[in-house]
Amino acid sequence: MEELLQIIQANIQYAHFIIFGALLLAGFNIPVSEDAMLFISAILASSHPEYLVQLFFGVYLGAYFSDLICYSLGRKFGPKLFEIKFFAGMVPAERVAKISAYYHKYGVMTLILGRFIPFGVRNGLFLTAGLGRMNFTKFALSDLLACTISSLSFFSLYYYYGETVIDYIKQGNIVIFSLVLILLAIFWYKNKRVA
Repeated sequence: MEELLQIIQANIQYAHFIIFGALLLAGFNIPVSEDAMLFISAILASSHPEYLVQLFFGVYLGAYFSDLICYSLGRKFGPKLFEIKFFAGMVPAERVAKISAYYHKYGVMTLILGRFIPFGVRNGLFLTAGLGRMNFTKFALSDLLACTISSLSFFSLYYYYGETVIDYIKQGNIVIFSLVLILLAIFWYKNKRVA
């Protein structure tokens, strides 16, 4: 990450474009970490406050449009995506219906919580929303809210506290991920008992 930070810092006047473009690639399932881009943007903004607005909007809009790309891939190509090895392991086909049910039942909360879960879960949620034919406007507005909350939260934390907060963020992500797994297990157990 240090090398990437140095490259972007050497081109600080274009940093927001570089970060925005890198995040668009993430929408196509290219492994670009949104968390790393948020961290880099905030660190750069703290050392170059004159670029604060551009850096924030570069990472924020990059993350949001990346989500829309991922959603659109799922919606446009549907189950055919699972025939492409690149996407096949992302979300197992049998899980699409279950995640779609969570979208219908919990709506915006699914996206808000999902945006805080690392380890590639975000793209899986967005792809599944498209595969499940979630209404585009509903997805776009829900994700706009979720993206705004997560981007502002992480950017602010990194901007004000820098590297000292990273260990806390990692621990927080693990806690959130664990809680979501526990909730999913509870819902699965309840649904199994009802059936």
